[in-house]
Amino acid sequence: MTVAVFFGCTFIAFGPAFALFVFTIARDPLRVIILIAGAFFWLLSLLMSSLVWFIAMKASNNEDYQLQRGLLIFGVMFSVILQEVFRFAYYKLLRKAMEGLVALSEDDSSPISVQQMAYVAGLGYGIMSGAFSMINILADSLGPGTVGIHGESQYYFLTSAFMTMAITLLHTFWGVLFFDGCEKKRWWMIAVVVCLHLLVSGLTFLNPVYEGSLPPAYIITVAMGVWAFLSSGGSLESIRNSLTCSKSSVNSQVGS
Repeated sequence: MTVAVFFGCTFIAFGPAFALFVFTIARDPLRVIILIAGAFFWLLSLLMSSLVWFIAMKASNNEDYQLQRGLLIFGVMFSVILQEVFRFAYYKLLRKAMEGLVALSEDDSSPISVQQMAYVAGLGYGIMSGAFSMINILADSLGPGTVGIHGESQYYFLTSAFMTMAITLLHTFWGVLFFDGCEKKRWWMIAVVVCLHLLVSGLTFLNPVYEGSLPPAYIITVAMGVWAFLSSGGSLESIRNSLTCSKSSVNSQVGS
């Protein structure tokens, strides 16, 4: 049973991200590099926030429950802000890299657009964030032990997997919106991304009341996905055209 829980939660948490990587990134070396670099920038933000957290814990009274809870909330909020600061730094770095690629190209065009860079960088952020959120939980799911044997929720592993999937997708959407806001100087978009990141992270403090954290997180995920799609130039017409092209290609293969 523990093996089934392990693989089930793994596929839930990382299945969509793995599918996006395989079908949209894996065949392009430049996109793979951007994704890995995005994951590295997220790791840098984690290193900095972990250092601040370590200093705060050492300088505080471990027996003061209220103080420790306050430090936990502060640590999460500070980590979110630091992640967005490093996202902005990564945007600046990619913008400089794009200028270099344009200068080196023969036709004065970049091999990758800003929207594509934002999507790939956001997915790199999300994959690394999800990995660090879920890796210890997956290790515990292999046992020994039984979840909920002392009256706790039996859905801990399952809800953690769904929350990890939501966070991974949110980072992808937030990356698209954040880069779009930087490109068009729409600072309110960046503010919305930061505020929603803080909100979703704050929702996790409601656990183990999962009905108070998981549904709002998925409502935000759907809303951000639609917004990111529209900000990238998507429309109902483009969806209709892609579906029409898919049906035409299938019909031509059947006819041949």
